[in-house]
Amino acid sequence: MRKWSLALALAATAVPAATFAQAAKPAAEKLHVDTRYFTLANGLKVVLAKDSIAPTVTVGVYYGIGFRVEPKDRTGFAHLFEHLMFQGSKHAPKGVFDTTITNSGGINNGSTRFDFTNYFEVVPSSALDRMLWLEADRMANPVIDDVVLKNQQGVVGNEIKVNVLNQPYSTWPWIDLPMLANTNWYNSHNFYGDLAEVEAATVPDAKSFSEAFYRPSNAVLIVAGDLDYDATRATIERYFGPIAKKPAVAQPDISEPRQTAEKFKSRVDALAPKPGYAAGYHVPDRGTPEWYAMGLIDQILVQGDDSRLYRKLVQETGIAGEVGGGINADLGSMFNYRGPMLWSFSFTHDPTHTTEQITRAVDEVIEDLRSKPVSAAELERARTKMRSDLYGTIDSGGRVGLIDLLAVYALFDDDPGAVNRIEDGFAKVTPALIHKTAQEYLRKTNRSIYVVEPGAQPKGGK
Repeated sequence: MRKWSLALALAATAVPAATFAQAAKPAAEKLHVDTRYFTLANGLKVVLAKDSIAPTVTVGVYYGIGFRVEPKDRTGFAHLFEHLMFQGSKHAPKGVFDTTITNSGGINNGSTRFDFTNYFEVVPSSALDRMLWLEADRMANPVIDDVVLKNQQGVVGNEIKVNVLNQPYSTWPWIDLPMLANTNWYNSHNFYGDLAEVEAATVPDAKSFSEAFYRPSNAVLIVAGDLDYDATRATIERYFGPIAKKPAVAQPDISEPRQTAEKFKSRVDALAPKPGYAAGYHVPDRGTPEWYAMGLIDQILVQGDDSRLYRKLVQETGIAGEVGGGINADLGSMFNYRGPMLWSFSFTHDPTHTTEQITRAVDEVIEDLRSKPVSAAELERARTKMRSDLYGTIDSGGRVGLIDLLAVYALFDDDPGAVNRIEDGFAKVTPALIHKTAQEYLRKTNRSIYVVEPGAQPKGGK
């Protein structure tokens, strides 16, 4: 993923924290984000969301290709291609895109996630026309040649060496845990990329990848902010409409079988100063009642200082100094993925605590939730925390969190208006549904534990 520009810190303050007034209303009043949604003849989905709190717009293009669906024997290719898309297009040579944005005082970035690759810009509303033209040209005519490919292979290879291989904990737990827990190659391969496979990619590989996945029918365009609905739609149709129509992308089977035995793995990390403990559990299908319940279970167990695992592992036992986790915790949120996913938590700890001791402490917390109904007060507190997180996402600087939610609900569900119904799903969760969900999804046999042992320390217990 690209580095944020220095302007990001400034841009994050360009939009007030209360981006949407409705987010500050009493809890009894439902969230409502006003949108316009349509699809061009070539299959491109478009979401527009208007507000007038600042003279800026956020433009995002999300493509339905992420780590999971990259070609076999080309691990890391989805990430590599993300970089290639910043190397210029037919009518906007390398540097024009970035210069146009920085000269207007804006920011831009991109990232590769499990199920999408996204690109976004935050610019003054006066620059919207130019941004739409640039994104359309990048979609239709990216520059893919030997010079560009070799250059970005070097950049990505350096990222792998510097940001992954030579860092303490490296791929733990964000890559290690999915690779352990999943059995389907699409979910369990090293999606950051094997260096040898990244370096082996050819220009025909890159062009084939572009043809296969970077097409209007596999993308959604989002524009949010200070805009005119009719004028913006007309501009989008003018720039994106002429791009050739291609069939929708055929998705491979990325399903996972029900896990029936606990998994465990450990490795020595010579750079890690302390041991690390991570655990992951497969979660219910996205959008189901049990999935909403799992989101509240996450709040109860691991989110915040009042969470049960925090109280047990930090406050009561002193095993850890902090605990982090969630659904899709390391590469997004519980909303922005499609397919199998883990609820996980991880922490580092002193070597005086063995893996067995830690697992017993974890089991006390997990089994208590599985065996006893949650109180109405605790469930309502979890809903309040979830609502706060949701509004915080929507109110994030530059509207980046807002466009992310709108994009994934359009891309995965053909329904960006579902953003306004997220709270309804959590409101329907009962203590009985929490109990049912915990019984099935917090089973030990649905769990994978990955432990890191510091190379400078004697191995602890397993």
